[in-house]
Amino acid sequence: MRKVTKFVSAAKTGGYVMKSANRILFVSQEISPFFEEQTPVRLLNRVLPEICQGNGFETRTFMPKFGEINERRHQLHDVIRLSGMNMSIDDVDHPLLIKVASIQSARLQVYFIDNEDLFQRRRGVRDAFGVEYSDNDVRTIFFSRGVLETIEKLRWAPGIIQCSGWMSALVPLYVKRAFGGTPFFADSKVIVALDDNPYESTFGSRFSDKLVIDGIMGNDVRSIAGLPVGYEELMRLAIDYADAVIINTPQHNTRLVNYAQNRGKLVRDLAGAEADKYIALYNELLEK
Repeated sequence: MRKVTKFVSAAKTGGYVMKSANRILFVSQEISPFFEEQTPVRLLNRVLPEICQGNGFETRTFMPKFGEINERRHQLHDVIRLSGMNMSIDDVDHPLLIKVASIQSARLQVYFIDNEDLFQRRRGVRDAFGVEYSDNDVRTIFFSRGVLETIEKLRWAPGIIQCSGWMSALVPLYVKRAFGGTPFFADSKVIVALDDNPYESTFGSRFSDKLVIDGIMGNDVRSIAGLPVGYEELMRLAIDYADAVIINTPQHNTRLVNYAQNRGKLVRDLAGAEADKYIALYNELLEK
């Protein structure tokens, strides 16, 4: 078993749905080496897919195409066959662009969810003055839906979906409600990772209206309906629809951990854990 110390410091498809066993979809807000600063979480999100592939899993990795990511340096290129869809959010159409890059040292491909207005023209989640973008709510919706729409186009059914970063927090809801009836996600187990990177502002009181699509009823988002949505409210919604919750960093929101435990969720503290702890959790969920 390969191990990484400290912070755990492509299938061919045809016209059918491939089996989900031993397939892991990593949906991550930030991944090394696409940022100048290499934080423990960014490193973890790069290393985990590599380790999983070395242990017999097949993986796909997605992240947002933030504006500061240098396309030439990291050799990103457009995936035309996966691009071109329009996603309507709050009655506004947003073209979905898909790009991909290879991390040669890890034999790993990373797919990027892109849109000119939502991602290409903006840095991360804050502007040059450190102010969080006012449309981060729309960006979060676009990213989460874009990943799942793309996986359907790839006809690639994941057994495990691991969500890292609050920008992936809507994936559990969409998987279990809007996409859960499809053969691609019917058997998927969703993991929500808690880390030390919250957002400080709130999404507006219409956030619950913006995220609703076919398959999601008002009762599914009643916890945030008509309310400003801060980090804790968003992550509690993610936990509600998750199969397991993991702690990725020593510094994290303990109230969210308590919430998950009170909801009867499987909770694992993997902060600083070696790779075999993650592999064991994935196998445990796949066996259920």
